[in-house]
Amino acid sequence: MAKGINMGEKFHLSFEFFPPKTEEGSQHLVEAARAFQNTYQPDFFSVTFGAGGSTRTKTLETVKLLKNQLKANTAAHLSCIGFDKMEMRELLNTYQTEGVTHLVILRGDIPSGMVEMGEFHYASELVEFIRTETGNSFHIAVAAYPEYHPQASHPNNDLHHFIHKVKKGANLALTQYFYNADAYFYFVEQCKKNGVDIPIVPGIMPITNFKQLARFSDMCGSEIPRWIRSRLAHYDALEDKASIEAFGIEVVSKLTEALIKNGVPGLHFYSMNKFEPTHHILQNIKLDLTCHPGAA
Repeated sequence: MAKGINMGEKFHLSFEFFPPKTEEGSQHLVEAARAFQNTYQPDFFSVTFGAGGSTRTKTLETVKLLKNQLKANTAAHLSCIGFDKMEMRELLNTYQTEGVTHLVILRGDIPSGMVEMGEFHYASELVEFIRTETGNSFHIAVAAYPEYHPQASHPNNDLHHFIHKVKKGANLALTQYFYNADAYFYFVEQCKKNGVDIPIVPGIMPITNFKQLARFSDMCGSEIPRWIRSRLAHYDALEDKASIEAFGIEVVSKLTEALIKNGVPGLHFYSMNKFEPTHHILQNIKLDLTCHPGAA
């Protein structure tokens, strides 16, 4: 067992997927999820929600697929954008009927050209609405940004918004991915100083494709340190996919090990619907969660 885990406390482990677009993609997703479930017994899987709710139907279908095929605890992502209260009430009722107990609540990205935001402008408003409508029926996770939300006017304002969101009824926070552990630990320290006592679980993004990672990072504000970006760009210019993957696994394995050794409350992996990259990282740090009291 890696150092830093308090065996008397629950260690949260989860893996995130996006809704597949094809039947073949659905089959690959189920295969990856089954491998994660059999190997690591995660607390839950989560399924993302497109900009402006563009994949809301696909999200529901994917949640039902994982629950039906694997009997897996699966969290549905919900975003504010484009919803009115009646629509949200109906969707919450649908998830309750389907036996979904976990939600990941986000403000969501605003699609280009969208004029009407809907009745919810912030994730805190949606968290409050869900608690008012359903009480404690759902375990609610919210997003956290150790390197600050890209649209935040000031780091202190971003921290204030996060604290406000937590106080509306969140059980757990999942961070945006990062490659600088100091940013995470500083953020957690500031949260604790302001009375936040829920687990803040670091989000981990395996590195397998430089162009894709650079595009994601530029959009969401996650910094790729220069020494990592330069090395990846070099391998990418050579079209050396094997070196990108090997270097990426090494970098993220060391980051994850450092987080574990310093006592993080869990790990949330952005799997990109693939088992092997995340599995390699967890194998590298020799993290055996099957014996942990927090494992399902």
